[in-house]
Amino acid sequence: MPESDRLVSHVQTRLDDFLAAQAAGLREISPDLTPVHEFSADLLRGGKRFRAQFCYWGWRSVIDLEPSPAGRPPGAERPGYRAVVGVAAGLEVFHAAALVHDDIIDRSDTRRGRPAAHRRLEALHASRGWGGSSAAFGEAGAILLGDLLLGWSDELLIDSLLALADGSAARATRAELATMRTQVTLGQYLDVLEEVAWPTVDEDETLARAHNVVVYKSAKYSIEAPLVVGASLAGASPEQVAALRAVGLPLGIAFQLRDDVLGVYGDSAVTGKPSGDDLREGKRTVLVALARRRLPDGVRRTVDALLGDPELDDEQIRVLQSILRESGALDEVEGMISRNVRESLAALRDAPISPRARNQLELLVDSVTRRVT
Repeated sequence: MPESDRLVSHVQTRLDDFLAAQAAGLREISPDLTPVHEFSADLLRGGKRFRAQFCYWGWRSVIDLEPSPAGRPPGAERPGYRAVVGVAAGLEVFHAAALVHDDIIDRSDTRRGRPAAHRRLEALHASRGWGGSSAAFGEAGAILLGDLLLGWSDELLIDSLLALADGSAARATRAELATMRTQVTLGQYLDVLEEVAWPTVDEDETLARAHNVVVYKSAKYSIEAPLVVGASLAGASPEQVAALRAVGLPLGIAFQLRDDVLGVYGDSAVTGKPSGDDLREGKRTVLVALARRRLPDGVRRTVDALLGDPELDDEQIRVLQSILRESGALDEVEGMISRNVRESLAALRDAPISPRARNQLELLVDSVTRRVT
């Protein structure tokens, strides 16, 4: 089995075991919590596991430079591997929590081809004939579900760090995780802010503001932080951490720019979300900022009038897609993705890390930027 696939399997096993242990506690509190366990398990099943993979190969990039214990190959047999799997699992639970909250904020109906958590809880309310508003219950329940997942993420992370023999590595990892949590939360706030503040923002500032959202909502949290977390688990030097940040940040930017393109042009049968969902949600992305700079006043007013309308029909989505493409903004974003990929690969070639990790990270660079979901 390829090493990354084995890691993903081990992370899933760790998540399944953790959820099985939590199930008993939930049953003890109340049988009414069965849906909470079911929905959590569904959220934590499958997915691309990019954060787990970057965490693992960040660890391998450093640990492989140390002498391997006699008779033991690098990787799963290394001391510390169980801690890495636990931290990777904790990152995936944190990501699931972020998705639950993100879907509430964006009023998204679906996630990975099935109803979003708040919609599932809304449907549960309606099916049971409970009093009050199904929508209000779904939203409140999903906020609490996301909070629960955040707590479970911390539990996995703390337990894994306690198992580390190297106290300084545990402290460095904990500091990076704390920074990651702060940055992604503030990045999410900035994303929400841009959806409402744009009429009052100077046109010359919109692109820089959209790029800032890319960096703090996604790029650091999705790739840079997992890489550095993994490397920190192995006791990375300041030079190695700096090198991995130089790899991770431009790659994370390219990753999010690809996500922004998919949010407008992605195939719903593949992405699991309706095509053009970012347009209905009014996302003020780099793609939109670039297009608005290029458009005549009349067309720009049309874009502004349509963007953010949750009732946009398929024809209106096609109109917006066409305007963005014909403005040249789509080609420019693709160029930005390519430049960031080149920057990441150049940093990777110069990084003081293990050759095996370098090769695997090169494969991941391609996976996260050429994806269709």
